[in-house]
Amino acid sequence: MRDLRLDQLRTFTEVIARGSFSAAAERLRLTQPAVSLQVRQLERRLGVRLIERVGKRATPTAAGMELLDHAQRIGAAVSSALEGMARHAGGTLGRVRIGTGATACIYLLPPLLRDLRRRFPSLEITVRTGNTAEVLKALEENALDLGLVTLPAPGRMFEVTPLLDDPFVAIAPADGEDWPAVVTPAVLARRPLVLYEAGGNTRRVVDQWFARAGIALTPVMDLGNVEAIKELVGAGLGCAVLPGIAVRDAGTGIPILSRPLAPRLHRKLALVLRRDKILTQGLRETVKALRRLS
Repeated sequence: MRDLRLDQLRTFTEVIARGSFSAAAERLRLTQPAVSLQVRQLERRLGVRLIERVGKRATPTAAGMELLDHAQRIGAAVSSALEGMARHAGGTLGRVRIGTGATACIYLLPPLLRDLRRRFPSLEITVRTGNTAEVLKALEENALDLGLVTLPAPGRMFEVTPLLDDPFVAIAPADGEDWPAVVTPAVLARRPLVLYEAGGNTRRVVDQWFARAGIALTPVMDLGNVEAIKELVGAGLGCAVLPGIAVRDAGTGIPILSRPLAPRLHRKLALVLRRDKILTQGLRETVKALRRLS
């Protein structure tokens, strides 16, 4: 066991995480025969079979399950050692790459990131915006470290922690006609609508809300920027349905008013990580900060 190789352990965990040798090979940028060879060498070294096929999927044997647990702890220990040496070498806390939607990026993250920067000046944080599908794909490819997305967030490789229940509201020009205290799909259907662009979970839940009322929408505009939608509504060009966090602070200079919806409509924001993601100190601190949103 003295010559156990870290590259073989990593290959083994990637095969299990992705369910196939070919997918692991693509992720590791190796050939499939090279991946198969590394797993066979590891099995010969340990004297046990680690992986078996169930249908088309590669799954761990009982021995493989036990090794997987050890491999994750070994990986965490190696990462911690490298992180400690990096801090000594460069005086930095590491880098955290966050993926989220534009609305959360504008209205939720700034105070949280400001606090992290104040407490950990050497922590490098980057943020990429996109819809849930785009963020999950980047997490799967390890191009991002964590995601703050609208549920659902499918995928067996992900650990999903619901954080925040965000109710939607209707917004209208402040100088327009009087609105009821609670707005229904029928009320909105009689007015021009400016909605968030199609393709993401936020727009999907709005479309489903109208569909449950038997209303098929044809919005006058689809935009990907929440602030642009608010400006157009304030200019009298239509009404909109937006996440509540986007209009939480009244008196921002845009002449709009907001009303709750009936039936109630909301979305769930969740923290998403790969299950096999090694938590560096910087990533641990960022995850703790995000979990305080719940």
